[in-house]
Amino acid sequence: MTSERPAARTRATPAASGSALGTAPGKSSGAAQGQLPNRRRIINRLALTQALDAAVESAASADARRTAWLGILKDALSAGRGEVERRFFEDQDGAAAVAGNCFLIDQLLRVLYDATAQHLYPAANPTEAEKICLVAVGGYGRGELAPYSDVDILFLHHYKPSARIEQMVEEILYMLWDLGLTVGQSTRSIDECLRQAKSDWTIATALLEARYVWGEKGFFGELKRRFRRQFMETSGPDFLDAKLTERDERHARLGDSRYVMEPNIKDGKGGLRDLHTLFWAAKFLYKTETIEELAPLGVLTSAEIERFRKAQQFLWTLRCHLHYLARRAEERLTFDVQPELARRMLYTDHAGASGVERFMKHYFLIAKEVGDLTRIFLAAFEAQHKRRGLFRLPANLFKREIEGFPLESGRLSITGRQHFAERPVDMLRLFLVAHEHDVAIHPDALAQVTRSLRRVAKLRDDPEANRIFLDILAHRRDPEATLRLMNECDLFGKFLPDFGRVVAQMQYDMYHVYTTDEHTIRAIGILNRIENGVLKEDHPLSSEVIHQLSARRVLYVALLLHDIAKGRGGDHSELGAKVAKRVCPRLGLDAAETETVAWLVLHHLAMSMTAFKRDLEDPKTVRDFVDLVKSPERLRLLLCLTVCDIRAVGPSVWNNWKATLLRELYYRVEEMMTGSSYQEGRRKRAGVARAKLADALEEAGWPQADIESHLDRGPDSYFLSLDPDTLVRHARIVRDAVGRDAELTLETRVDEDRAVTELTIYCVDHPGLFSRLTGAMAVAGASVVDAKIATLTNGMALDTFLIQDAEGGAFSRPDRLAKLSVHVDRALSGKMKPVEELRNRTIRGFAKRARVLSVPPRVIVDNKASNTHTVVEVNGRDRPGLLHRLAYALTGLGLQISTAKISTYGEQVVDVFYVKDVFGMKVDHRGKLESLRTTLMGVLIDPEEKDGAPSGPATPITGRAPKLATGKARRSASKARAAKAGAAAPAAKNSDSASPKTGKAGRAPAKAAGAKKTATKRARRTD
Repeated sequence: MTSERPAARTRATPAASGSALGTAPGKSSGAAQGQLPNRRRIINRLALTQALDAAVESAASADARRTAWLGILKDALSAGRGEVERRFFEDQDGAAAVAGNCFLIDQLLRVLYDATAQHLYPAANPTEAEKICLVAVGGYGRGELAPYSDVDILFLHHYKPSARIEQMVEEILYMLWDLGLTVGQSTRSIDECLRQAKSDWTIATALLEARYVWGEKGFFGELKRRFRRQFMETSGPDFLDAKLTERDERHARLGDSRYVMEPNIKDGKGGLRDLHTLFWAAKFLYKTETIEELAPLGVLTSAEIERFRKAQQFLWTLRCHLHYLARRAEERLTFDVQPELARRMLYTDHAGASGVERFMKHYFLIAKEVGDLTRIFLAAFEAQHKRRGLFRLPANLFKREIEGFPLESGRLSITGRQHFAERPVDMLRLFLVAHEHDVAIHPDALAQVTRSLRRVAKLRDDPEANRIFLDILAHRRDPEATLRLMNECDLFGKFLPDFGRVVAQMQYDMYHVYTTDEHTIRAIGILNRIENGVLKEDHPLSSEVIHQLSARRVLYVALLLHDIAKGRGGDHSELGAKVAKRVCPRLGLDAAETETVAWLVLHHLAMSMTAFKRDLEDPKTVRDFVDLVKSPERLRLLLCLTVCDIRAVGPSVWNNWKATLLRELYYRVEEMMTGSSYQEGRRKRAGVARAKLADALEEAGWPQADIESHLDRGPDSYFLSLDPDTLVRHARIVRDAVGRDAELTLETRVDEDRAVTELTIYCVDHPGLFSRLTGAMAVAGASVVDAKIATLTNGMALDTFLIQDAEGGAFSRPDRLAKLSVHVDRALSGKMKPVEELRNRTIRGFAKRARVLSVPPRVIVDNKASNTHTVVEVNGRDRPGLLHRLAYALTGLGLQISTAKISTYGEQVVDVFYVKDVFGMKVDHRGKLESLRTTLMGVLIDPEEKDGAPSGPATPITGRAPKLATGKARRSASKARAAKAGAAAPAAKNSDSASPKTGKAGRAPAKAAGAKKTATKRARRTD
C-alpha cells in the first residue's frame, strides 16, 4: 500500500493497520476495533470516499469543493458519534465506546488523507521527501478515545518535508479544526522524534504508545525499530523513575489522596493515568503489547490481570458517561454531576446508602484497586531487576534481618513465597516490626500480604494476632501511616470485617471531607500526636487530660470503632455500640474496658452536640451532661475523642471557637462533678483570661488606665468565650472606636486558607440587632457561617461573623465589602428593612453543589432541655438569608430570642433558638407550639422548591440522556454492567446528618470548608 493510492481501492482493515509501539491496555487497538459489531453503522469509509469523489466532480470551484467536503465529513462525524453514543447507552460498555470513537476518527482521517492526496496534491511517483505517515499518539494512540477527548496526531516524515507535505498537513488540519475537533498535532521527522525523546520523557511516552493510522507505513516501522533499540532496550529503569516522579507530582497537585470529594478520574490518584503509568512501565520494561502478557512473565497473576481489566473497564465507562453528560472533555466528578452519573450507571438506593453514595464508594474502591496493582507491579519489577534507589533506605541498611524478617535493600521482607502460609500471624507482625524499628516494608512483602488475604480469617480469633493488632493501634509512636498501609493492602478490613464495611464509605454531603476509613485513621493519628505533645499548642486541655487516663487503649479502640456502623441503615452510634461489645473481647479488652468503649461509641456525638447546640450558661445544660457522663474519667475520654473526631473531619473544620466551647463545657462539668463552686470556678477562669489579655495589651504599649477600662467593659462570659488573639483584636477595635466616638465600626479580615472573611462589628446594642445584621449581610450576598456575639457593659455590641460569598469563597472583593458596609449602616439606621429587600428579590447563585442535595426540613421543639426557655431546633438546607428569615419568623410569633446557636454542616443548617413568650415564660400551649412548627417549616422550605424548580443536577444535560431499563431488562442491564465493569457490591451507608464527622476527600465545601459553625446570641430580641 502506498500513501497515494485512493482510499476507494485501499481496503486495509483497521485491525490490520493497528500495530503500534504501544497499544491500549488489555488488548491492541486494532483488535479492539476489529471486535466492534457492524462497524459500518459507525462510519462507512467506502461510501464516504465515494461521496467526496462525487463532490470534487460536481464542484464548480475550490471553495465549493471544500464546503461540500466539510458538510459531508461533518455529517459522517455526527452520525458516527451518535451511533457510538447510542450503543454505549444500550450496553454501558466503555471499552467498546472508546474503541468506536477511535475507529470513527481513524476512518475519517484515512478518507481525508486519501482524498487530499488524490484530488488536491497528487503525485504519481512521490519521492521520500513527499511521503508522510499519520500516527496516532496520546489517548488516541492507545486506542481509548473518550467522546470529547483531544485527537493527538503525529505527521511523520523522513527527512526535510517537501512543500507537498506541508500543504497536505495544512489542508488536513484545517479540515479537522473546521469539523470541531480539538487536535493536538506535531510534524516531525524520525530523527527529530528520537532526538526530542532523549531529552523529554513525555515525548518518549508519546512514542511508546504511538499507533499507525495511514500513509507511508515504512516510516512508522523504522521509527518503531529505532525507538525500541535506542530506548526500550537500555533505559527501562530510568523511564520507570521518571514516570513514578511524574505520578507523585501529579498526585500532589490534586491533593495526594484517592478520597477527595470531587476526584479527577483521569489524573487523580487511582485514576486512569495511574493505569496508563502501569501499562507504560510494562511496555517499556517487559516489551509487552498487552497486560495479559505479564502473567507468563510472573509479574502479575491472572487474577490481578482480571482486576486490572475490571478497573479499566469501570473507569472507561465512567469517563464516557461524564463526557456525554457534560458535553465536553470533563474529567472531574464534581459534586453536582455525581447523582446523575449514579443514575446513568444504574446505582439505586439501598438501606442505609443512597445510589450516589454506592456509586462513589465503588469509584473509591476501584481507585484503591489501582493502587494495589501498581504496588504489586513495582514489587515484581524490583524483585526481578534488584534495582536500588527507587525507595528510601533507612539507617539499618546493612543489617541482615530484624526479628525473623530478612532485609532487602534496607527494607523488611519475607523469607519466601510460603512465608505467610507457614506463619499467617506474620502478616500482622510484619507491620508491627516495621513500625517499631522505623523501617520500610519491601513491596514484594506487601504484594504477598495482598495475595495471602484468604488466610486472614483464621487469625481473627487468634489471641496473638489480636494482641499484635492492638499493639499497632495503640502504639506510642504514631500508628497512622502503618494503619493506612495495612488498609491499602486490605489487611485492615480483612482482619476486622466491620472496618472493611466502611472502607471507601463516603457520605454525599458538603461537610464530610474523607471516607469513613480515612477519617478514622486520621483521627487515630491525631490522638497519638495529642498524647505525644505534638499538638499541645492547638489542644492544651486534651494534651493535659490524656495523661490522666487510667486506660489509654480504651480511647484508641473507641476511636477506631466510633463510626464503625455507618452505612447500616440505623443510628450508627447505637449500632456501633453493639459492634464494640462484640469486637472488644476479641481484641483482649476486659469487661470493664468493653463497657467503657461501648459507652463512648454510643455517646461520641454528645459532647459536641451539647457544646455547639445548647446554651452553656443554662445550669440545666451542664446538669444534664453530668448525668450522662457520670465520672471524670469518662469526661476526659469523651473530650479527647471529640477533639480528634472533629479535627479529623477536614483541614479547615477545627477552629478556636469550637475549642473554646468544648473547653468551657469541660470545666463546668468537671466543677459540678467535683463539688466545686460553679460560680467560683467560673470567676477564676475569667480572671485568668483577663490577666492574659492585660499582659498582651501591656506588651502592645497600652496605658494601664486604658487596659483597666477595657477589662471592665466585658462580662465573664465574654472573656471565657473567645481565644486570646481575638480578645486582643477586639480590644484594639473598641479602643479605636471609643477614641473616634464612633457609633458603628466595621472591620474585615480575609482568611484565604479557610475561604472565609471575618467581619467584626462594634455598634450600639438594641432589640433586633442580630436580625438586622444578618439581614443586611443576606441582602449584600454574604452568607453567615460562624459567629460570636457579645454585649459589653457600656451598652455596645461587639459581634464577629465569619461570612462567605454565594459560591463558598471568602467575601473579599472590595466592592462587595463596601456594599456590605452600606447595607449594615442602612439596616441599623432603619433606612432599609432587610425582610422587605429579601422578599422583593430571589437570591440565587448560592453554591450550585448545594442545590443538588436534599435535606429534609425538620423542626424540633423541646421544653425539657431548659428550665426557663423553650428550645427550638431547626434543620434544613442552607441558603442565603435563611438565618434572618428564621429570626424574623420567631419575632412575628411574639417570641423573644434569648440565645441563638448557629451550626452549619456543609449544605445542612442546624440552628437552635432559646425563646420565651411575651410574658417571659416557656411556650407550652399546644396551639402555639403547632403554629411555631408550621411557621418555621414554611421558612425552611426553599422557595425554588415551592415553585417546582428542578432539584436535579445544576449541570445541564444537553445531549441525549439514556433511557433506563425497567424490570427484567433493567436487571439484565445491571448484570451486564457488573460483568463488564467488574462492579463491586458496595456496602451500605447511613447519612448521619447531625454528625460533624467523617466523609470524603478533596476541595473545601461551600461553608468554610464544611466546618460546623456556632454562634451565640444572648439577651437580645430580634425585629
